[in-house]
Amino acid sequence: MEISMTKTKSDQHSVNQILEQFERTSSDYFSLKDFQEKLRSGKQLKIKYGVDVTAPFLHLGHAVNLWMMRLLQDHGHKVQFLIGDFTTRIGDPTGKSDTRPIIPRDIIEKNGLEFVKQVSSVLITDNPDLFEVRRNSEWFDPMKSSELLDLLSLVTHTRLISRDMFQQRIEDKKEIYMHELIYPVLQGYDSFMLESDLTIVGSDQLFNEMMGKFYQEKMGQNSQIIITTKITPGLDGKNKQSKSLNNYISLNEDARGMFGKAMSMPDSQIIQWMEVYTNLGNSEIKGHEIELQKGNNPRDIKLALARALVEKYHGAADADAEFLWFVKTFSAKDFPVDCDTLPLTEGLYSILDIIHLYDATSSKSEIRRLIQQGAVKIDGVKVQDVDSQLRINSGDEKLFKVGKRTHFKLKGHEN
Repeated sequence: MEISMTKTKSDQHSVNQILEQFERTSSDYFSLKDFQEKLRSGKQLKIKYGVDVTAPFLHLGHAVNLWMMRLLQDHGHKVQFLIGDFTTRIGDPTGKSDTRPIIPRDIIEKNGLEFVKQVSSVLITDNPDLFEVRRNSEWFDPMKSSELLDLLSLVTHTRLISRDMFQQRIEDKKEIYMHELIYPVLQGYDSFMLESDLTIVGSDQLFNEMMGKFYQEKMGQNSQIIITTKITPGLDGKNKQSKSLNNYISLNEDARGMFGKAMSMPDSQIIQWMEVYTNLGNSEIKGHEIELQKGNNPRDIKLALARALVEKYHGAADADAEFLWFVKTFSAKDFPVDCDTLPLTEGLYSILDIIHLYDATSSKSEIRRLIQQGAVKIDGVKVQDVDSQLRINSGDEKLFKVGKRTHFKLKGHEN
């Protein structure tokens, strides 16, 4: 058995510090008493962090769990980053009513490495005493069919079919494939093979991780603690953060994008985001909450949130710079002096084409909609017509503002 040389912090002060910080982001413990006992034991805890690497994309919602794990790393505990390269090929139907497409093995490996790169913005990944990468193909690829049958013999069909998404499939008269049905069995066995002491997951993974406790107990192992975390609405104030809904802030967002997106959220989300996503103290957050209740300008409190977010991921210097840039640009109505320049040769251009030349990631239909909404300005004047054209001569300079956060300077030059 591997023995870590890292000393854990198990004194009461350290335990209280962990519990106090976890209180802001945790939802339920299975169980809290056992978690406290494990923290006090002085033993280095093995924290299971399993991912099905369908797509290498992490946002602030995912980071809630990561920061809790990072705190435990800071106290000497170890994260076992489990790449579900075997189970990804099966597909967990969590939150989905349909089966998931099968992903090729080489893509799974590539995505797994990208996941490690992204989590390194939060977790300590360069110390083998605090972080290790495992793959569940290590035990599932060589597993004999007789061993799999032994695993399945320990759990009933009734227990597996009780999973809420399977019940929804049944209600909708949709098929459940056998490889999906045994997915929780495989994920549960992962916990046994890792000798997991603790896992921190969203509530959608609770069923699978309870299977982990089940198999550990059945096989004579001390069972893992499960902590589920709070799910916070995304930038739209309604749904949890999702790439498909475009209501998220990604972990690899640059400082300016992170600040600007935070400023776009509904005022109703400010305090909850402060509690879950920033390092602001409880007393400071309470003070901001009182200011909102008194009717003070929510924009100022949202600025404090955006600044705290950027500081957490990019440092204090970047947070200060983005705060000043945002206030100067959007409060004082100044045009940013460090904006990008789009050089164009002399000629007649449509406004729509100019914007698309600058930002090819935005579709022409999106740009057309912004013009119709009055969200496009040239030298401070709104563009009124989607078919408007602009003649560019050598030496001309035009300042474009597109939407709330896109600025660029057009400069004309000779052919």
